[in-house]
Amino acid sequence: MEKADRMWDEAPWPELFRELPATRRAQLKTQSEARQIPAGHVFFRVGETSDAVYWLESGRVETFRTSGRKKLIIAELGAGEIFGEMACVGARIYHCSARAKSACRVRAMARKEFEMVMQEFPSVARGLLDLISRRFVDVLTDLDATSFRRLIPRIAKLLLERAEGDEVRGLAHAEIAEKLRVYRESATAALGELRKAGIVTVGRKRIRILDRGRLERAARE
Repeated sequence: MEKADRMWDEAPWPELFRELPATRRAQLKTQSEARQIPAGHVFFRVGETSDAVYWLESGRVETFRTSGRKKLIIAELGAGEIFGEMACVGARIYHCSARAKSACRVRAMARKEFEMVMQEFPSVARGLLDLISRRFVDVLTDLDATSFRRLIPRIAKLLLERAEGDEVRGLAHAEIAEKLRVYRESATAALGELRKAGIVTVGRKRIRILDRGRLERAARE
């Protein structure tokens, strides 16, 4: 077996499939199409009819929604994770978009094939419902944090986590917004409040902490 083939054989399996017999998992690989995907590729967009379920063997994928020029990240996914799961439930319409954040290797399984697996192994169907429920709860939790907690404490906590000494390097406003799942304008405004208070200075991909004690208090508010 070639080295590259062994690497993909050892790629992490989605949790949904890990308890399937080895022979059935081998069939799944023959029934799915493996693709090398470049960074920036869009797998699907909001409102499109879904016809496939995808799982990552390597790389990163983000799911998101947009409003005009604003972008709201829903989830960041890594190797062994499934996306496009709405192909198998309800109206089978995608409620978010999915884009490759990096070059990645992805397997696509036709909806019909996936439904056959769920009929054959009810544990897969239960696992899919659990996955959808967890992601729904995650979105609700983030919406709750965004709507009912002030944004400044969340940014303060992120800066403290990413700081090296008194500096945070390489963290642009857009990345802060993505990590906290808010719009960029909101993140910029909250950083501006911290700057006006004399707690931080803000430069291009560089934030300097001027008053760590006050920043720590802000994170606890």
